[in-house]
Amino acid sequence: MANLVEQAKDQMKKTVENTKENFSGIRTGRANPALLNGITVESYGMTMPLKSVATIGVPEPRTLSVTPFDPSQANAVEKALRDSDLGASPRRDGNVIRLTMPELTEERRKEYVKLAKTKSEEGKVAVRNIRRKTKETIDKSVKDGDMGEDEGDRLLKDLDKVTKQVTDELDALLETKQKEIMEV
Repeated sequence: MANLVEQAKDQMKKTVENTKENFSGIRTGRANPALLNGITVESYGMTMPLKSVATIGVPEPRTLSVTPFDPSQANAVEKALRDSDLGASPRRDGNVIRLTMPELTEERRKEYVKLAKTKSEEGKVAVRNIRRKTKETIDKSVKDGDMGEDEGDRLLKDLDKVTKQVTDELDALLETKQKEIMEV
């Protein structure tokens, strides 16, 4: 039954990784290829993620370069970048499309901090849901007589300890991301 706490811990770790990935898509003052993760391109009659139709590079701190694998897809890639909510307008240089990230205003930085807080809270809600489901399973096992009350209590204490560690980790990630966003 100790596996229950380990399974919950593994699920919570995946939630932390997912939150980190969500944070990587939030802009800071520097160009980061992860900013383009959510962008899809209409290509060959279907919608595909940008990174599956082009390479993404960072030639300068505030510039991203996008080079389609198939030069005939450059227009579709440019259109997808233009339609995105990045706030940067793509410039075409042959087959290479360059995106220069604009300087962030104080107001925009605050919006990104709010977005980061929302992503962090979503992660915490997921962690609490994992905890709740695991607790219900432990309570049911105790009620059905599959485990003793002492073992159930011990598992619940372990579960609470793991939950606290993971939520603290999410708070630390949020704090780091906030500093990164507000850094001028």
